[in-house]
Amino acid sequence: QEKRVQVSPPLTRGPSAFIPENEVMQANGLDERTNLLVEEYSTSGRLDNITQVMSIHTQYLESFLRSQFYMLRMDGPLPLPYRHYIAIMAAARHQCSYLINMHVDEFLKTGGIAEWLNGLEYIPQRLKNLNEINKLLAHRPWLITKEHIQKLVKTGENNWSLPELVHAVVLLAHYHALASFVFGSGINPERDPDTSNGVRLIAVNNFCVCDLANDNNIENASLTSSNFGIADSLSELEALMERMKRLQEDKEDEEASQEEMATRFEKEKKESLLVISGGICAFPVPFSLAFDDDIVSTDVSRYVEDPGFGYKDFARRGEDHLPTFRAQDYTWENHGFSLVNRLYSDIGHLLDEKFRMVYNLTYNTMATHEDVDTTMLRRALFNYVHCMYGIRYDDYDYGEVNQLLERSLKVYIKTVTCYPERTTKRMYDSYWRQFKHSEKVHVNLLLMEARMQAELLYALRAITRHLT
Repeated sequence: QEKRVQVSPPLTRGPSAFIPENEVMQANGLDERTNLLVEEYSTSGRLDNITQVMSIHTQYLESFLRSQFYMLRMDGPLPLPYRHYIAIMAAARHQCSYLINMHVDEFLKTGGIAEWLNGLEYIPQRLKNLNEINKLLAHRPWLITKEHIQKLVKTGENNWSLPELVHAVVLLAHYHALASFVFGSGINPERDPDTSNGVRLIAVNNFCVCDLANDNNIENASLTSSNFGIADSLSELEALMERMKRLQEDKEDEEASQEEMATRFEKEKKESLLVISGGICAFPVPFSLAFDDDIVSTDVSRYVEDPGFGYKDFARRGEDHLPTFRAQDYTWENHGFSLVNRLYSDIGHLLDEKFRMVYNLTYNTMATHEDVDTTMLRRALFNYVHCMYGIRYDDYDYGEVNQLLERSLKVYIKTVTCYPERTTKRMYDSYWRQFKHSEKVHVNLLLMEARMQAELLYALRAITRHLT
């Protein structure tokens, strides 16, 4: 009420609108280890909905909570209220009111000045100066140059030191990516014992009227069951297994040439242009407007400068050709990691552990099949995200992406990564229909970390260029 926000009650119970509550609870029965992790590393002191969904993969959750706790709570270049305000600015780029409200509370608890919550015009010039890099990192990180860095570190009394800037960049990338996870996993508003109806004042996702007209509201139980027979999705699974096997055999038979690999990357990059977020209308309206309530969304616009600026395909035809970021020229392992660690000690180790954890995480299962090596599939998911951000791995055959990721999965990946606020339950339900929800959560973790790493690579490369 103090924040003048009204919301509809969540449309499904449990932490996620996409995943049945019992599946989240069953996945590891919110075990003792999860509760211990939350006690030790939670910034809010309780088990929020993000943590509950992530706890399906407890190993990963530990890496995630440790690194987030370090960014927000431990010694570091930035004062605590700044950290939470930067999280708010990052989440606002994707209208993620779930994260905004969480950090509004934390900002006030850590001694933040309440007036700043009235909007960007009330904050110090120093923080305002982050608007440009926040915007670019969130939507088009390939545009970040050393000039952006120089502007921030050389602005007289409002300048940022390099350690402060690295801390800020890590927070921005973390919260842009976390917004992808929130929307991609259908995270519900928090229930709160302090409010009369048990629902915390957190606004509901933006949906489009055209989505609602297509019966695409969260309440609608799995849309897929009526559209597809079990036989279809089983054959879809078998076909995917078959393609993985064939790719493995082809790999052993012959290696593609460097020229051929480069051509396949360019082809995949151009094809990603044609993947559009399904059923999106030009003007998203708050979900609640389609109903007879007098309900309004959180006003996130106060935290956003240039709201019309969004993701634009890296490989737009007819525009100046942007150079591909060759991963070998600036890798996380050889360059980004050491720079981050030097300027903001220990965060490099924590991020590295989290990236490795999600990339190598496997239970050797695919839906109903056991003893399956899923390395190829995990790599395709990770590299497809980087491909949409213009990052190319010389040693990767991008033909695999086309073989392994079906169209509905590509639409989902592109939406969750580039326009997370447009993600719908229909998109989530439409891919990998035989797979378990835990496997789809793993997909979301991979997309989140691939996105965060891509943003960091562009920002850290610009910082390195500024230093040289």
